[in-house]
Amino acid sequence: MPWQERYRDTAHTFDSAVALIRPGQHLFLGSGAAVPSGLVAALVARPERFASHPIGHIMTLGQAPYVAARFADHFRHNAYFIGPNTRDAVQDGRADYTPVFLSQIPELMRRRRLPVDVALIQTSPPDEHGFVNLGVSVDVVLAAVETAELVIAEINPKMPVLRGDGYLRMDDLDAWVLHESELPCLPPRVVDDTAREIGRHVASLVDDGATIQTGIGMIPDATLSALSSKRDLGVWTEMLSDGIVDLVQAGVITGKWKTTDPGRVSASFAFGSQRIYPFLHEHPGFVFHPSDVINDPALIARQHKMVAINTALEVDLTGQVCSDSLGERFYSGIGGQVDFIRGASMSSCGRPIIALRSTAKAGQISRIVAQLSAGAGVVTSRGDVHYVVTEYGIADLHGRSVRERVLALISVAHPDFRSELMQAAKGMRYVFQDQSYPSRAPSYEASHVWSDPDLGELRIRPVRETDEQKMSDFFYALSEDTVRKRWQRVVPSMPHPALQRYLHADGDKHVALVAETVPQGDRESELLGVGSYHVGDDRWAEMAIVVRDDRQGHGIGERLLDQLRELAQTSQIRGFRFETTRTNTRLARLVERLGLKVQVRDDGESLILEAPLDPAAEPH
Repeated sequence: MPWQERYRDTAHTFDSAVALIRPGQHLFLGSGAAVPSGLVAALVARPERFASHPIGHIMTLGQAPYVAARFADHFRHNAYFIGPNTRDAVQDGRADYTPVFLSQIPELMRRRRLPVDVALIQTSPPDEHGFVNLGVSVDVVLAAVETAELVIAEINPKMPVLRGDGYLRMDDLDAWVLHESELPCLPPRVVDDTAREIGRHVASLVDDGATIQTGIGMIPDATLSALSSKRDLGVWTEMLSDGIVDLVQAGVITGKWKTTDPGRVSASFAFGSQRIYPFLHEHPGFVFHPSDVINDPALIARQHKMVAINTALEVDLTGQVCSDSLGERFYSGIGGQVDFIRGASMSSCGRPIIALRSTAKAGQISRIVAQLSAGAGVVTSRGDVHYVVTEYGIADLHGRSVRERVLALISVAHPDFRSELMQAAKGMRYVFQDQSYPSRAPSYEASHVWSDPDLGELRIRPVRETDEQKMSDFFYALSEDTVRKRWQRVVPSMPHPALQRYLHADGDKHVALVAETVPQGDRESELLGVGSYHVGDDRWAEMAIVVRDDRQGHGIGERLLDQLRELAQTSQIRGFRFETTRTNTRLARLVERLGLKVQVRDDGESLILEAPLDPAAEPH
């Protein structure tokens, strides 16, 4: 039969289309912005036709009237991912929730573990060859169409045609209704300072040429905005949003190094503001695949430098992630988080990231918790988590012991909760009983980066509590002569209690910086030098700088000193004071190269170097 005849013979009104549904059949609704709102309205317009019909879908935009209490005898919703429009119903027990990986939903439909008898979908009008298009939601809709006995389409001329796997023949449709309407949009969001800071930290983990995945919300929006200076990014993601379109238009996203679909953005569904829908229409730079392709961890792992960026509701001190419930109250779903976290972890130089605000409820509760709330489920296991990012920094957990994880996560928790988190960790014997933590977060943030022809890219940053093992390795790499110059005596060992003194930052009073190599791909950073000062009551700073023997002569000590001088000058410190061995004349020359006037005293055992920062400061 020519498609035009099929098109004519299967035309219906909304009322006649839903009348084709038989009692007890399992219904499926199209996803996201492709929810067939006219068909939904027709379902609830005459509820007496229906009795206990299961309705399944992943998150949809707009209203979900079938979950109202008055329709409890007619429809029973099963959420594969809980959206705002069905959350109350799930939490009240009027609707069900199925925890499931997004990658597995299509196969579960085919096996009728998640049965679909009737697929209610939205498509574009047929083209000249008789093909309609699923538009902005291919995801699990394609599998629903393939397995359903009855496919009813709401044909919308406003639905963009998207390239990829979303094409259907008119023969695939058993009934259709013409209904022109604007696609639903996400409400506009104003990105706040906290989200911007999180986005900046996440962006620092994304290399040029990497392939990215992001989700929905203010933090993904802020992250995409922070990627504007990157080059040749690729995209392999479930959800496509305005931020990705912005980066495509800016030339940041090119897909140059992408493994699958090079040169194109690969996605599964899209929603955002009204402007992105016409932009995507027949755009050759975008291709849409179903969820069992986009969310396949093996395919994700193949992507070049895959970076998966997901969020969470809680993270405990060992790195367990809850992202689908608030305690026993289900809130969202598993979605594609585990698919992408595991896929990115298997990708060469891949980076799986969990990004979240440090607090909730206007700062009243911490999202970094000693233990997950009662009833909360683990969505992403502690073994899968590599990076946890808050506005306070990046906790690198992969390959770390529980003690190291605890310190890293406390360091990115809100300062108001760090003391109680540390006490809880001590109570659970996760850390040393004498473990310290910063009483006040440093008010400085050194971010000096430079390139050395022999050592590669280097950076200077504040010392962290999590640097204990690196600091220990650094100390034992020093020669006896270097140790004498730094400590004026032989120091045979540097156990945990001693190391803590060098890791403990206290606002502007005790400042410590480290120089290290910048991690490249899977290569761990290497600590090369340490510089610190402690401010006395007289506002003079006792200064110490030490550089690993095999890395001396590369200007590392000079750069550390220069960074410390800048910090000291903003803190109204009067001057620096150094104590070193009598043979260490090199230190005085180093200080003088920075333009500081040095006065040297010999107390018979060591040299005391004093360098005023304040011209009026009088040395001792």
